[in-house]
Amino acid sequence: MGGEGASMQPQGGAGRDDAYNARHANQPKPDAKFTVRDFLLWCALPIVIVVLLRVFLFGMYVIPSKSMENTIAPGDRVVTTKLTPRVTKLKRGDIVVFKDPANWLADEQTTFSSDYLIKRLIGLPGDIVECDGNGAPVVINGVAIDETSYIKPGTQPSAFPFKVTVKPGHVFVMGDNRSNSADSRYHQNDGDNGLVPISDIVGVAFARYWPLNRIGWLSSHHDVFADVPHREASE
Repeated sequence: MGGEGASMQPQGGAGRDDAYNARHANQPKPDAKFTVRDFLLWCALPIVIVVLLRVFLFGMYVIPSKSMENTIAPGDRVVTTKLTPRVTKLKRGDIVVFKDPANWLADEQTTFSSDYLIKRLIGLPGDIVECDGNGAPVVINGVAIDETSYIKPGTQPSAFPFKVTVKPGHVFVMGDNRSNSADSRYHQNDGDNGLVPISDIVGVAFARYWPLNRIGWLSSHHDVFADVPHREASE
């Protein structure tokens, strides 16, 4: 008898389980379905934000030539801000990306196909940019600038003399690799005196995102031009 009594299950436990199940039977169960609203919130919205940033704020471009070495190398990919020159003003030293104004790319030794060029902005509208060549410094509005912080080591500021007055709505640009850059100096007869229309500038490069081992910020070296006086552009 003792053995049979020990094998019996207590009745109270089953009752508690039934009561628990009854209390929770009518509670709503979590909805495991992935709704259209969830898709819009977690998938579509981030894509829309990225597209808007890409269209209105940032540009991405591949470097086609060696004209900006050693700052930027062929095949490097850079990020630009489209706020300049649309919202904020251009500054001397800015690394600008612009549409090819007069078939300049034909004179560049390009490695990658592109419809855009990238150079450093040296002269703003109204500036007088000149150089005596043969190792002499570039002079802007009568002030010689020291470009050793960004031009490619072993290259001269300009191997030949030039003098240009930047007209309204345009800028004067040069590559950091002066011995291998078909920039404003080389296009004096292109109809715009080698100047780039500001309307052709699509952005200012501020960072390199590819290749991975070269990720980093790009310096505009505005300090190089700190002593250059402003000069109003005239028609």
